[in-house]
Amino acid sequence: MSVTIEITDTPDEAALARVETELAAFNDADVGPSEKATLAIIVRDERGAVVAGISGYTAWGWLYVQKLWVDESLRGQGMAGRMLTAAEEEAERRGCHGAFIDTFNPGAEKAYTRQGYKEFGRMDDFPKGRSRIFLQKRLGPATSD
Repeated sequence: MSVTIEITDTPDEAALARVETELAAFNDADVGPSEKATLAIIVRDERGAVVAGISGYTAWGWLYVQKLWVDESLRGQGMAGRMLTAAEEEAERRGCHGAFIDTFNPGAEKAYTRQGYKEFGRMDDFPKGRSRIFLQKRLGPATSD
């Protein structure tokens, strides 16, 4: 078989869909269905404007918080913690036993640590001069380590 390797910043949507579908099928056969489901927490002000939110998903018994944002006017008031609690509770309802998140923002790292997340990995200079920090938390009833 002859193949070509294509490098692009404008990938064909059908090609990306094929990669995702085939990888999902491989993983399902290897470790079982992920039962991946989107999870979003949206916070709106009295006018209905979005002022904070979380987007992520649950899969294989884990919550992955991909994005967490809080408007500057709400920062320092515990909003990140309240949203994380809501996301974690929904993840538990979905049968999840853990949650993970990553950040390169030192302030966000402190908020996640206050919420009970613990560092399990770090990439230095991602971006340059910062570290990308990976944190996780066990969900469900407290267990002794």
